[in-house]
Amino acid sequence: MKSTAGASEKEKSYLKSVWDLVSYPFNKFGLNMMISNVSIPQLIYNPLYETFILLYNTPDLFPKSPAANPIPNHHSTVQVLSVDQGSLTNLVKSRDVKMLQTFNGVTGLAESLHTSLENGINSHDVENQRTSYCSNWYKKPTQKGFIQFVVESFSDIIVLILLACATLSLCFGMKVNGAKEGWYEGASIFLAVFMVIIVSAVTDFRQAREFERCLSKVSNNIEIEAIRDGRRTKISISDVVVGDVIILNIGDQVPADGLFINGHSLLMDESSVTGECDYMEIDAVTNPFLFSGSKVVDGHGKMLVISVGMNTDWGEMMSSITTDDYSDQTPLYSRLDELASSIGTIGLAVVVLVLAVMLIRYFTGHTKDENGNREYNGKHTNAYEIIGSVTRFFATALAILFVAVPICLPLAVPFTLAYSIKRMMADQAMVRKLFACEAMGSATLICTHKTGTLTLNKMKVDPAYEDDTIHVHWKGAAAMVLAMCSNFYQKNGLIESINQEERTRFENIIQGMAANSLRCMAFAHYEVGTSYKSLNKEGLTLLGIVGIKDPCRPGVKEAIDTCRSAGVAIKMITGDNVFTAKAIATELGILELGQQENKGEVVEGEEFHNYTEGEKMDKVDNIRVMARSSPLDKLLMVQCLKRKGHVVAVTGGGTNASPVLKEADIGLSMGIQGSEVAKVSSDIIILDDNFASVVPVISWGRYLYNNIQTFVQFQLTAIVAALVIIFVAAVFDGEIPLTAVQLLWVNLIMTTLGALALATEQPTKELMHKPPINRDAPLITNIMWRNLLAQSLYQITVLLTFLFGGKQMFSVDERVKNTMIFNTFVLCQVFNVFNSRNQEKSNVFEGLDKNRLFMGIVGVTIVVQVLLVEFLKNFAVAEKLNGKQWGICFGFASLSWPMGMFVKLIPVPEKAFSSYIEEWFNKRT
Repeated sequence: MKSTAGASEKEKSYLKSVWDLVSYPFNKFGLNMMISNVSIPQLIYNPLYETFILLYNTPDLFPKSPAANPIPNHHSTVQVLSVDQGSLTNLVKSRDVKMLQTFNGVTGLAESLHTSLENGINSHDVENQRTSYCSNWYKKPTQKGFIQFVVESFSDIIVLILLACATLSLCFGMKVNGAKEGWYEGASIFLAVFMVIIVSAVTDFRQAREFERCLSKVSNNIEIEAIRDGRRTKISISDVVVGDVIILNIGDQVPADGLFINGHSLLMDESSVTGECDYMEIDAVTNPFLFSGSKVVDGHGKMLVISVGMNTDWGEMMSSITTDDYSDQTPLYSRLDELASSIGTIGLAVVVLVLAVMLIRYFTGHTKDENGNREYNGKHTNAYEIIGSVTRFFATALAILFVAVPICLPLAVPFTLAYSIKRMMADQAMVRKLFACEAMGSATLICTHKTGTLTLNKMKVDPAYEDDTIHVHWKGAAAMVLAMCSNFYQKNGLIESINQEERTRFENIIQGMAANSLRCMAFAHYEVGTSYKSLNKEGLTLLGIVGIKDPCRPGVKEAIDTCRSAGVAIKMITGDNVFTAKAIATELGILELGQQENKGEVVEGEEFHNYTEGEKMDKVDNIRVMARSSPLDKLLMVQCLKRKGHVVAVTGGGTNASPVLKEADIGLSMGIQGSEVAKVSSDIIILDDNFASVVPVISWGRYLYNNIQTFVQFQLTAIVAALVIIFVAAVFDGEIPLTAVQLLWVNLIMTTLGALALATEQPTKELMHKPPINRDAPLITNIMWRNLLAQSLYQITVLLTFLFGGKQMFSVDERVKNTMIFNTFVLCQVFNVFNSRNQEKSNVFEGLDKNRLFMGIVGVTIVVQVLLVEFLKNFAVAEKLNGKQWGICFGFASLSWPMGMFVKLIPVPEKAFSSYIEEWFNKRT
């Protein structure tokens, strides 16, 4: 820096006055203004900048006070930064080593940030740093509000169809029945549709918020290692502040922008930040810059945090995207959409057919009015009467459309997912991608690593070090270290050469330890004098061999037995040697104890890698244990298993497990010891790292699929029965007994409650005694066809009997008869929801005492039905019923229970009905 001797007194006086003017507001309010020699607020015109800096460094003109000790004030204390955040941010973004040197390197920058590279930041200064610079969080994009969910519900094609139908119904009703009473039905339909829209929007809104909350809870609880107050400590990633010293190890994600302090062979994957796939070597001289969001792929080191949160590129990028895992449409959801479309198409065909039949009956003179007179008399019928009759037929056809469009069918997935995902968190599993939840129900095979998942990963060995000279020490797999040794220490401390006999003895010791499920490690060294240039891999002196026991996790053996009984095979893939791998696999039941090992059940990774493609495909099913395996070997095995048609789940925790986690049908990462790279690549996170927690995941996956099937069976029963009754009534009677509002209640309200009731059912043990769900298996099974056709046939028989003989049987008029048909039809669905709880068990009441919510939903449905019939007759277009009539409705509806129990005793073939039709068609062609 230049001397200030050349400055005249006039210049000094002028600049002093400028300084007084600038600093006046700060002095006025008791605040301390600190301007360092590396960054000055742009308060003075640039041409004066250099001169001002020179004069500022003249002690007699501008006395300085430490930035860390602001002048106290009665109201507040504000620290003005000694290094401004803009300079810190630009330093990393520009990767400018020269700019770093202007800060006197990392050491000088640490002093400016009031931290120590050895001892880290003082814990008392953490809050001050957070206030002065920034918190380590990023702005999340504005989440969709409730109104947006309502708008999305309105944009659904089915809702638009229903709204169009409601509009037409309102117009036709007022045309036929006059403005005074004709608006009831149309307005009621509008109200019902709006109720469904609100229910759907509320459900989606709450599920989105719950999913985001669960995901944020896990993401924000990521812990990293930092140095504070001279001690290593675990802190949350959100607690990182500027000036923190962070420890980085393999698999860690860099929590903020920073500078490399020291370390060894630090290699970073910056692809998530820069988009480049190449790994970046980090060192203190040429490239000390570390970016938030990048991953450590090798080595270790310490970093000084200089920018956090929104002051990093990672923070800016993350603030512009949102987590869309919840919004992914799952395969099952897509299949239900297709099913709903198919049912809607069939229903539309029925609508067209019924309308055609009614028009034909009318114009051929087969319809009569209330007085028994023929409605259409050719030229003698005026145009107004014709238009009125045709309008009535169209209104009837529109009413059919309300039951033909299964709007609630796709809602079954969100209902069930919302319930199951929340419960899975309690079972130590967090679903990141929704399709994985249902895919686990189809899993046929799990490839799992050993250490930390099957075992506790609790083992520790501290090697001894020697003298005055430099000794290079080796530790590692015993067989590999032994191969590099030429000498060994005897018990008396003398060194002896390893001959073939001694080498064989050591190998037998290693194999004996491994056979007892001990991980064998060897220690060796060689003396290199005072310096060395490269590591020697031969001529080492063996110090000793130890066996380390990594105990199996409690409950893992039982979990493996449960998976096997559920038809899910387990393959253990480990880096251990063959003997240790076989011992652990036998202890856990992956290999049968006391039985002779079959050829090909245990292989080494290199052996599998060297197989031809044909050999891999032939032998991969038989492999139970793969030892000495690399991540590439594991990836090859998963690819072979998928080509053979397996639904493969894979567990993994390390950074190098990322490719195989992505390749698998379901990737399961470890929540505690798993790296951030592995978690991002996975579909489900096992929060406690325990293989036993995989079993509930499989159970919940099967539960989800099973509950969707039960709801499909439940709703299809109502749809089939309603369509048949309406069609028969329209063809033979010319009128339908169920109004549009009544059909809308059955389809939209009651079945929504039915979906919610069935979604609250608990997973049963029986689910884990069945084979996995084939990914190509039909959604509607033979058992479902048996149950729904039987119940539909019963309801059709009862309701058609009411339709054609109800007036005489119960001595009632037409409106009461139609109300009894509506009431019985709804109550049949109420009783049938009990039958749908289990597709095969005759006892439909088992477990009801543990599901109060189910009983509450059923109770609400019955109460609403009573209100519709008894108190809202204009809304429901119904008549009040007396006690006897209610008893008749309940009596006939309750007979669906014994009907369901009897039907479930009828055996059905396992092969799908569609396959028989396909075989018959193939024979004919």
